[in-house]
Amino acid sequence: MSGDGGAARAASLPPVRQLLRFAWTEAQCCLFAVLFFLGLGLVRLVPLPGDPADALLLWCLGVTLVLWLVRWETGREVAVIFGFHVVGLALELFKVRQGSWSYPDTGLASIGGVPLYSGFMYAAVGSYVCQAWRRFDLRITGYRALSTAFVAGLVYLNFFTSHVLWDARLVLALALLVVTRRTWVHFTVGRRRYAMPLALSFGLIGFFLWVAENGATLLRAWQYPSQESVWTLVHPAKLGSWSLLVVVSIVLVAAVKALEGRLYGVACDLTVSRAYDAPAQLLPPQRSPLPRPRLGDGDRAAPVGGRS
Repeated sequence: MSGDGGAARAASLPPVRQLLRFAWTEAQCCLFAVLFFLGLGLVRLVPLPGDPADALLLWCLGVTLVLWLVRWETGREVAVIFGFHVVGLALELFKVRQGSWSYPDTGLASIGGVPLYSGFMYAAVGSYVCQAWRRFDLRITGYRALSTAFVAGLVYLNFFTSHVLWDARLVLALALLVVTRRTWVHFTVGRRRYAMPLALSFGLIGFFLWVAENGATLLRAWQYPSQESVWTLVHPAKLGSWSLLVVVSIVLVAAVKALEGRLYGVACDLTVSRAYDAPAQLLPPQRSPLPRPRLGDGDRAAPVGGRS
């Protein structure tokens, strides 16, 4: 019995090791976001001569510079970070004006009641996607570039038009499922290759962004109207908003990869393959069928699951 227990424990070790490898790589991908939260905590806990919002902006600029100097982020990835900063800041200006949320501290470096550090929260998402693309050796197969980019554009536009027109998030989510059908994201953990539907990755990343949002509002990076008097959990409906925002992130990073000449080069160098042109070497390997055992006299085959 003890030998059987030891064998079972040994068999369970590889999945645990893979999970730890995956968690460690994810932690590296989240370094920019982790440092943002560290700075947010410091400006709340450490007495400062100036406004916390201005101090956090300087912290974010310094973090970006240091990560580039130590080559944690490449030059193109830094450009993506600032691209996300601009995209996010435009959304923040509109949302704050509409009263969707507000900032307890704005500081001198602010526009329309929006501190400039707010754009770095979106930049952290862009940094994560860029880092994951590189560290997990991401490959996307069955990608419909034009239709996915079109839906992503509508998603971003809906964040603005939902205040004056009908909120089309549900329709856009269904459209996203349609355009990303049979689209898979492949990634490497250790020496093993895995794959999942691209739409599932949107939901998973959106969930962790919602968790991070709860931490950020707890530290008063910003606050919703329901959190002005006392902090409360961010409404779970925000999960959908974050998941849709991830779509915009993936499309923007994919555009950068195209500029790097990696989207449409030779088949073995593609990081994203179109739905009608998926190279065979990027598809999941096909398993060979197991040989059927010969049944002797008096034997009968057991059904799937091993029960007779």
